[in-house]
Amino acid sequence: MLRQIRYFQSVVKNGSFSAAAEECHISQSAISQQIKGLENELGFLLLERKHRSFELTAAGKHFYRKSLVLVSDYDRLCSEALKIAGNEDVSLNIGYLRDFTGDELRIAISRFAMGYPEVSVHPAAGNHEELYDMLRNEKVDLVFSDQRRAFSDEYVNMVLCKAGAYAVLPVESPLTKLKSITLEELKNTPCIIVASPGQRNTEREYYEKVVGFRGEFIFAESLELARLLVAGNKGFLPIWGGLSAEYPEESTSLIPLFRNGRQITRKYAAFWKKDNSGYYIEEFAEILKSLF
Repeated sequence: MLRQIRYFQSVVKNGSFSAAAEECHISQSAISQQIKGLENELGFLLLERKHRSFELTAAGKHFYRKSLVLVSDYDRLCSEALKIAGNEDVSLNIGYLRDFTGDELRIAISRFAMGYPEVSVHPAAGNHEELYDMLRNEKVDLVFSDQRRAFSDEYVNMVLCKAGAYAVLPVESPLTKLKSITLEELKNTPCIIVASPGQRNTEREYYEKVVGFRGEFIFAESLELARLLVAGNKGFLPIWGGLSAEYPEESTSLIPLFRNGRQITRKYAAFWKKDNSGYYIEEFAEILKSLF
C-alpha cells in the first residue's frame, strides 16, 4: 500500500496522471490502476475523475494531507533504522562562504536531504582561507567557495558560475541614483566585510590587492549584522550577484560595482579532495551545479 500511496501523492502533486507516471517511471495506465487499487483497498474514492482531469474528493483531501505526514515519518524511521543497523552515522559535511547571499546552497541542501534522507548534512560557514583549511584538514567533505588561487590537481574543482559584483547601499543614499558605481566613487564610503576576527587581515588584503578598494573597512561577523549596518547607513556591502532574483532587503538597493570600465566578477566553485570523492559528495555537487 505504501507504494500506491506514493503514486497517489505524485498524481496530486503534479496534477496529472501522465506527469506522475513520468516522475515515477511507470506507464500512465499502470499508475491509474495503482490508484484504483488503493481506492479499492481503502473502500472509498480519493479522486473524482473528469475526462482528462480530476478533483480530490473530501476524503481524498484528508487522506492526502495525512499521508504526507505518514510517508515522511516512515522515511525518517527507515533512515534512523538504517543507521542503527549499520552502526554508523552517514553524514555529509559542507563548508560554505560566510558572506554568500544567494539561495542556491539552501535549495541544494533541501533537495539533497529529500533525495537522501539517510544522510545527515552538516553545514559550516567560513571565509575563503578558513574553508580551505577545513577541506585540507578533512573537517568538511566539500566546500562551496570563491576561487582565489590556481586550481590544484589534488582536488576536484567544479566551476559553478562567474558572478558580477554589486554594492548594497541604503535606499536613501544619493549613490543609488547611479546605474553603476566604481570603487573610486566609493572610496569615502566604508566597505563592510563579513569576516571572523581571525580572518579580518586576510579579507582586508584581498579586497585591497585583488578587488582594488582603497577606503575604510568595517567588519561584521555575520551577514545579518552586515545588512543591518548597511540599513543604518554605515557603509556599503559588496556582494556577488546574479545568484538570486532579488536581494531580500527592502531598505537597501543593489548597484553594479565596476572597475576599469567593467563589472567586477568572481568565480564560484565546489571543491573536494579527489581521494575523498564519493557518491554523496558528487551527487550533492551536481545538484548544486544545476542551480547555477
